[in-house]
Amino acid sequence: MCLGGIVSRELLRFVQQKERFLSALVRPLVWLFIFAAGFRSVLGVSIIPPYDTYVLYEVYVTPGLAVMIQLFNGMQSSLSMVYDREVGSMRVLLTSPFPRWYLLFSKLVAGVAVSLAQVYVFLAIARLWEVEMPPIGYLAALPAFVLTGLMLGAIGLVISSLIRQLENFASVMNFVIFPMFFASSALYPLWRIRESSELLYLVCLLNPFTHAVELVRNALYGVFEPTAFLVVSGTAIVFFALAVIAYDPGRGIMGRRGGPKGEAT
Repeated sequence: MCLGGIVSRELLRFVQQKERFLSALVRPLVWLFIFAAGFRSVLGVSIIPPYDTYVLYEVYVTPGLAVMIQLFNGMQSSLSMVYDREVGSMRVLLTSPFPRWYLLFSKLVAGVAVSLAQVYVFLAIARLWEVEMPPIGYLAALPAFVLTGLMLGAIGLVISSLIRQLENFASVMNFVIFPMFFASSALYPLWRIRESSELLYLVCLLNPFTHAVELVRNALYGVFEPTAFLVVSGTAIVFFALAVIAYDPGRGIMGRRGGPKGEAT
């Protein structure tokens, strides 16, 4: 009941906020329609897994742009968590008898449900732009999108536990979203990065967003990438555990602050 209520509430909020839906699509579509078209001749991609032939640049970046939607959605969900924790419904739920881990997991699932709608609309538009994946890939990639959404949402939950005021959210996001996105394989293959900087290559390998992109990229072509799966799964579990601890009123960050808004509990 609680899970269904939180998910339906997030979906209803998403439907009512049409500008949120449009803004989620603007960023990846700008990259796909403008940057990818301009860089097509400069950044051609050689034959690398999971591709069995040379691909155009827009074909290469599409999986990364889809995961970028989930990245921004995960951070947007954490922003709403900050608000709900202070004055919204989550403030009440956090004082309910439901376990904290269950409430946070429900919030994660709700965020993933919203991101999936955005991702598949983007993939449909990309297909109209002649960026086509194998038809079975759209279905095969669904578990990968769910897992990457859970990982990015869990990271967002941990961040939301560290933010005390909404005014500080934008500056914190600049230190999370852009480094994660640009220091990854979303826009360029890792072998190109390695040619220019071994250090940056290692940073990209350590970036969980890189493995999220590769998990989705391979899944869209019906290929299972075990290393990416283990990294994404492990990161999701670790950050979710950290979020549960952070929101624990007895031992977490929220507890040391005295509850959702700083009151004694």
